[in-house]
Amino acid sequence: MTVNHANPTSNADTTPRLPMAALLALAMTGFLCIITETLPAGLLPQIAEGLAVSTSLAGQTVTAYALGSIVAAIPLTVATQRWRRRSVLLLTIVGFLVFNSITAVSSSYPVTLVARFLAGMAAGLGWSLLAGYARRMVPVAQQGRALAVAMVGTPIALSLGVPLGTWLGAHMGWRSAFVAASLLTLVLIVWVLAKVPDYPGQAGDRRLPLRKVFTTPGVRPVLAVVVAWMLTHNILYTYIAPFVAQAGLASQVDIVLLTFGLTSLIAIGIAGRLVDHHLRGSVLASLAGFALVASALAVAARSPAVMYAGVGIWGLTFGGAATFLQTALADTAGDGADVALSMNVMAWNGAIAGGGLVGGAALQAFGPASLPPLMVALLAIAFAIAWLARSRGFRAGARHVHEPVYGH
Repeated sequence: MTVNHANPTSNADTTPRLPMAALLALAMTGFLCIITETLPAGLLPQIAEGLAVSTSLAGQTVTAYALGSIVAAIPLTVATQRWRRRSVLLLTIVGFLVFNSITAVSSSYPVTLVARFLAGMAAGLGWSLLAGYARRMVPVAQQGRALAVAMVGTPIALSLGVPLGTWLGAHMGWRSAFVAASLLTLVLIVWVLAKVPDYPGQAGDRRLPLRKVFTTPGVRPVLAVVVAWMLTHNILYTYIAPFVAQAGLASQVDIVLLTFGLTSLIAIGIAGRLVDHHLRGSVLASLAGFALVASALAVAARSPAVMYAGVGIWGLTFGGAATFLQTALADTAGDGADVALSMNVMAWNGAIAGGGLVGGAALQAFGPASLPPLMVALLAIAFAIAWLARSRGFRAGARHVHEPVYGH
């Protein structure tokens, strides 16, 4: 992989501007990944009625998507390493166009499940591509900021896109939400062709085997932090409704999630300013802050004020997670960055599934009050791993003062 390198001594006057139009096209791709994944969650009764299945079977459309991402991320990333980058990006976007369109018109439950699985495969390839693509557009000293812009689609989708899609589906039929997603995809194809630069794929002599990437010093600690952090996040996010009900907020779940989404969006902007110079400190502070929130919720979950404050701070600690973790992983993996980022997709989606399973088991056995202690334990593990990975994985200091890990 080839990226630009900045002169660390360059002053602000000579620092190039970020290619915002191109980076926002990547952000829109991430937005579509999240929208496509989460739309069914808010429309399960309508989907169940439309496909003549139970609500629980309709819920498997979300599972099928996640499985597609997990199964496809690594093999598709490896298979397309030598392809030109814009071609791979367009393949991902066209996949969303085709499979969301099939979902919108399908009256067959098996066909819908297959379409969702294939859409998940497209997302697995897309998530593996976005971070590396964003980093190639800018000098090393700006890579963190560029990635923060490219990741902004995620909190926007969670805070605004999903509620809007749910509203649209509820008022105009669930199929209309998937039609709208397909129309956005058409716009994005034109946007990518007009504004996103193309880059060559990775030459055969620079491609690293999967095993070698995984055993690169620092890669496994970063992936371990991804799993522990995202598992904690998804335990709370998945079961937010019964959890906030403790504070009498069962009818305000949408406002609670909006609070989380908005503070996550603020955190993206903060992450863009911190990631290139304070990545290690930001990761440790985010984990510690989330642990403090979980501790406060363990003792005061019945207070609406504490609940809202905790959710807001949770968003602030989570919003920059993708930027921090993917930057650390790509820096550590060097020429194996794309493959390492495909592992990140597996870890991230595995944590989504694991959060549902672990949180559900705890909720059923011990009730919602059991979630915060479990979260604190997981966050302590993540913090310890990140703390110990000082020389490899989460290095201190400005990113550009370290030896470049990419080939020229």
